[in-house]
This record gives sequence, C-alpha cells and structure tokens, in this order.
Amino acid sequence: MITRYTSLATMTAAVFSLLAFSLASAQQPPAQGEAPMQGQGGGAAAPVSDQKLEAFAVAYVQVDKVRQEYSAKIDATKDQAAKQKLQEEAKQQMVSTVQASNDISVEEYSSILTAAQSDPALAKKVLEKIGTPPPAQPRQQQ
Repeated sequence: MITRYTSLATMTAAVFSLLAFSLASAQQPPAQGEAPMQGQGGGAAAPVSDQKLEAFAVAYVQVDKVRQEYSAKIDATKDQAAKQKLQEEAKQQMVSTVQASNDISVEEYSSILTAAQSDPALAKKVLEKIGTPPPAQPRQQQ
C-alpha cells in the first residue's frame, strides 16, 4: 500500500522544487514571446486539456528522473554548502527539462502540478497519464 502513495509524494516534491523557481522568476518580466501566467487571483482553476495533461505527464516523468538523480547526490553529500549548490543545480535542471518540452511551459507545468494538489479529480487524471494508479481511498470503519 505504501508504494501507491509514493507517486503522490513524488509529485509533491516536484511541486515544491518548481514552485521555488516559479516564485523567483515571477519577479522577472516574461521572456519575449512568453505570456504571463494566467489565473493568479486564486479563483477556480481552469480546466486542463487532455493535450496539456499529456504534455505534463511526459515532462513530469523527465523531471522525476532529474529529481531522483539529484536526490541521491544530495543525500550522499555531507557539506551543507555543497548540498545547496546541488539543490540549485537540480532546480535549474528540472526547469530546463520542462523548457525542453515544446508542448508545455514551466508556468503551465507548475500550475497543473499545483492544481493537482488540491483537486483530487485532476490528480487522478494526472496519475493516469503518468501511468501510476491513484492511491486507494481509505476505507471508513464503523
């Protein structure tokens, strides 16, 4: 049963990694030809198209590989300064991985990941696209 929750924990780790970058880059103007993020007002999330979910899933799998690679390096490092440097490298590599995907931007990726954290239906769709079964719903005992 624990392995079913691993994918959700992995998603959470990826959210925080990309959110840290998104917050830092949000203070900079968008690059030429890049639209600013929509829907930052905290209202209801816009529906995500199947095409964007597919692009997200492909990017997510690649980002997760980077996260796993760097996680092992960070865990093996004793020096705090070296750990911070590796964490920064990991964030940049994750962002580069998403940017290399032609079908989704870093902002869209981050938005979908964040929305999936609060929307169980979207989380289920995301997990299906990634190829991971959603975690089993806990049974209520009376």
